[in-house]
Amino acid sequence: MMKPAVLLKALGAGIIVIFTASSASAATINLTGTIRDFNDTHPDFEKELGTDKGIVQSTLGADGKPVYAGQAGNPTTHGQAAFDQWYRDVPSVNLSKPYTITLDEIGNSGLYTYSNKSFFPIDGQLLGNQGNSHNYHFTYELASKFTYKGGETFKFSGDDDLWVFLNKKLAIDLGGVHQTEEQSVNLDTLGLTPGETYDFNLFFAERHTTESNFSITTSIALESSAVPEPLTLGGTALAGALGWWMKRKQQASRTA
Repeated sequence: MMKPAVLLKALGAGIIVIFTASSASAATINLTGTIRDFNDTHPDFEKELGTDKGIVQSTLGADGKPVYAGQAGNPTTHGQAAFDQWYRDVPSVNLSKPYTITLDEIGNSGLYTYSNKSFFPIDGQLLGNQGNSHNYHFTYELASKFTYKGGETFKFSGDDDLWVFLNKKLAIDLGGVHQTEEQSVNLDTLGLTPGETYDFNLFFAERHTTESNFSITTSIALESSAVPEPLTLGGTALAGALGWWMKRKQQASRTA
């Protein structure tokens, strides 16, 4: 039977491994969202071009979705009914699947980044490429939370549409079907309270051939939303040590 001191040493080793793995993973932020794929026959896809600000209202809807505000001055959209399909599952209109991006810390700077100059996450999937070299017609939404500390910034660069809501208020508006555009926000300008936790919501749309860029750089410590992975090596070692000790204890009891 394993001596208590040996068991504690083995368990301690397992705990140390778990802690090390957790510390290493803290240098990344995993965000899992929903991609929705559309046919190019949808009225808002593969049609008009141009920067198109003011498509959405300044406050997020009660259901956590952007509220359509398009007017005659928003030529790349074609009414509320069509826009409301962008970020909702509509079986006759789109197909959806979860998709995770990973933001990596730049050194020990506290800045996290994800950058993809060929952002085509569903090539050959869902509704397919429709004869194109890539699947160009999709939307992507992310939701997370963060605790405001002070001094955080968020920058996005890409095409096409991009809206970021912080505390349910519109902070970045890059609406329209356009080439790569960039916008950033300093959270100190938003009237947030240090130590309070707020909602983060991002809505992206790729609506036209021939490019798709998606780049985030932020110092916001967003909460990861990825599904936890199975036990790490350290966790497996700990579970194995406990199992071995319990088995030996049962055997000793039967022979006593």
